[in-house]
Amino acid sequence: MSDAVTKSFFRPGKLALLILLGAFVYAAALVVFVPAGWVWQKASPHVRLPGQVQVRQVSGKLWDGAAGVVLAGYPVRVDWQLGWPSSGQWVLPVDFHLDTSQSSLRGSVNLGWPGQVDVEASGRIGVAEFRDLIRKSGGAMIEGDVVIDRLRTTWADNRVTEADGHARWAGGRVTWPMGNQTGSADFPPMDADLSTTDGGVALTVAQQGGTGPAADASLLWNGMMEIRVYKRMVDLAGQPWSESARPGDVVFRVRQPLVPGGL
Repeated sequence: MSDAVTKSFFRPGKLALLILLGAFVYAAALVVFVPAGWVWQKASPHVRLPGQVQVRQVSGKLWDGAAGVVLAGYPVRVDWQLGWPSSGQWVLPVDFHLDTSQSSLRGSVNLGWPGQVDVEASGRIGVAEFRDLIRKSGGAMIEGDVVIDRLRTTWADNRVTEADGHARWAGGRVTWPMGNQTGSADFPPMDADLSTTDGGVALTVAQQGGTGPAADASLLWNGMMEIRVYKRMVDLAGQPWSESARPGDVVFRVRQPLVPGGL
């Protein structure tokens, strides 16, 4: 009879597997339990944020945390929760909540490799909250909230490659600057649709159930912004105009760079 060969429990293959498993468990524990504030403290010196974005406070865990952020002077609370990466894909899902004093946005972000970001969101915008900003820009002020039913965008190759969205407003009083005076009118419920064009992103505003756009705006990849207002908008505002003009005629158009030097 031959003696049985004694096999070592810690063979090279098993030892390597245990090391990999331990490293995975350690990395997962870091993501789940490491304080988000500590991570931001270490990372913030290497992160360049736009001048209008300030991170004031970070709390919770990296996996499930919150931050107080100031965007263009408006305080925003950001809550996030990381999901598990998709099997076989380099995609990290993140659920988020954005809340201000009168507005709220909920959605998800899929962070893909290399550098692709997919966003889906919905929520409600309290327009009155941004009254001062709208007045400074010379825009029209509307009553009530704007409801965002859907917003889907994809960022890749350093630009928005896909955009789709729909928002609605229940109607009400609208005021706008007219030189040293202020114009006003009661508007019906309106819809706004976001879409992708060959040269950029387009936003179209129309009366709910209407037959054509009242206004539209385009943001082009070359850094130009174009806004067009149609006679339909003039009719909705109850303002006088040439009787020979048709509802689809453009009565106002502006085209200018969004930022100096383009995008």
